[in-house]
Amino acid sequence: MNERLLSVRELSVSFGDAVAVRSVDLDVDRGQCVALVGESGSGKSVTARALVGLAGVDARVRAGELTLGTDDLRGASNARWRRIRGRRVGFVLQDALTSLDPLRRIGYEVAEPLEIHRLADAENLDDAVFGLLRRAGIDDPERRWRQYPHELSGGLRQRALIASALAAGPELLIADEPTTALDVVVQQQILGLLRDLRAAGTAVLLISHDLAVVAESADTVAVMYAGIIVERGPAEVVLGAPAHPYTIELLSAAPRLDGPVLASAAPRWAAPADAGCPFAPRCPHADTDCRTALPEPVTLSDERTVRCLRPGVATAPVIPVSAPPEPVAAVDQVPLLEFRGVSRRYRLPGGGRTVGLEPVSFTLAPGQALGVVGESGSGKSTLARLALAHLTPDSGEVLLDGAPWSRLRERERRSHRHRVQLIDQDPVSAFDPRHSVAAIIGEALSRIGSRAARAERVDELLADVGLSRALRDARPALLSGGQRQRVAIARALAAAPDLIVADEPVSALDITIQAQILDLFDRVRRDSGAALLLISHDLAVVRRLCQRVAVIQHGRIVEIGDTPAVFADPQHEYTRQLLAAVPRPPGPAVASDPTATSPEHSLSKGIA
Repeated sequence: MNERLLSVRELSVSFGDAVAVRSVDLDVDRGQCVALVGESGSGKSVTARALVGLAGVDARVRAGELTLGTDDLRGASNARWRRIRGRRVGFVLQDALTSLDPLRRIGYEVAEPLEIHRLADAENLDDAVFGLLRRAGIDDPERRWRQYPHELSGGLRQRALIASALAAGPELLIADEPTTALDVVVQQQILGLLRDLRAAGTAVLLISHDLAVVAESADTVAVMYAGIIVERGPAEVVLGAPAHPYTIELLSAAPRLDGPVLASAAPRWAAPADAGCPFAPRCPHADTDCRTALPEPVTLSDERTVRCLRPGVATAPVIPVSAPPEPVAAVDQVPLLEFRGVSRRYRLPGGGRTVGLEPVSFTLAPGQALGVVGESGSGKSTLARLALAHLTPDSGEVLLDGAPWSRLRERERRSHRHRVQLIDQDPVSAFDPRHSVAAIIGEALSRIGSRAARAERVDELLADVGLSRALRDARPALLSGGQRQRVAIARALAAAPDLIVADEPVSALDITIQAQILDLFDRVRRDSGAALLLISHDLAVVRRLCQRVAVIQHGRIVEIGDTPAVFADPQHEYTRQLLAAVPRPPGPAVASDPTATSPEHSLSKGIA
């Protein structure tokens, strides 16, 4: 048995009258990876922050036990936490853009832990920083260290944050969605790095909504819902044959790259219950007993613990097979969006220029979804910004509905701006932190006449993206990463755009909400004829949503075509590398008949 490093008992975190985390027990051994999974707002990030003394000044943190090694951290002072963070516990936050100082070059961010804890002298500091950047998967660190966070792609920022967290060689690494912004190739590199750390004795607490990553990395899985752990046990047991209805729901909603294209299994949002089991309002097996008292943890024979009155009674939902996204007919139709030999370069610190996008050409028809995939820094976000006319091409032209778009002056373009809407990769940077959720979404509803009509439409949009009306007065800082992303989606849809440019729109979402949002995109596209330009590193999401896919590498489109054909028979070596690097999630139950209802399946057969 490995040596215990972190022990947590009866951890609770509250903010005023709101309880965010209740009675959480966790153990992490040296060399072990424990994964904490659950939908956004379930308490995962609050738990992680409480474990490093960063729950916030308004938080009330209580624990029956909180030990790191032999040190009791209950009631630790801020000064003591500062000595622990970085040196003994590394913390990779979910939002790299807000975690990195915008006024500091990333090299200084990575060097800071080395200097604070006196782990490198001035003579060796540069080499240590370059080595850490390379270890985190950043090529050409001698150039990259000079760049500021806003000059890097989302994936590169995430890797810089990982390098900073690993700089001091911590005993425990807490990683909150560390691979969310990464393409599949770099994701595999980071997962390999985590494996190496574990082999060297580092403990890892992994927070993720990506069950494929969890299945590949974790020894133990703890599933959170509404602030409590509803199921915990060995990864192969929990993911292979889940016993709690919520765990089954999570697995059933995961998009897949292999096998048939599945319809969504995600339910519409339902508020957790105030009394009894919080999952009861969504559980098809709930009865009066479930709604009366919170179930006590039950230990099963397979070493797992479940908070359910009838563990194992729930059956895996059978998910109907849906047709792949239909191809758009090739008719004499003016493309909604057209790139004609468009290129863009960027200036480098210290002089020179680098390629953002080589000359590319493609068209996007009304009602069509085009997925753009590739590694971080390949030019995907540059392409998106050119489509939005946030950047001016160095050569070539972008057309909207057959008319000039990129060549227009901004005052000429302004009256058409509502037709093209962005869902940004970093929504927190796109929101005014002083505005409420209702005000953020309402900005796009100025064309709706009355205040009452606008308020009603805001509530409809919140329901569409799976958010409670109770959040309409909340500020962005009080929302989880997934909740902020859904607000960004609601704001983009509010304008009823002709073109949606979605830059990693579901990367921060748990899989149940992700499935709901993918269904929403599909419905908007079919009902309104809006086109979707989807920038994503998640090939399973692209397969689920897009008729066509473009693969981009080093600023060039190396392959483009119908999604089923490209994924089934990739012609370019880079496309084959991307597909080979995708981790596969545990398999859900699949109905052979698309019209099938939900016949009974045992747990052992319902989850592959």
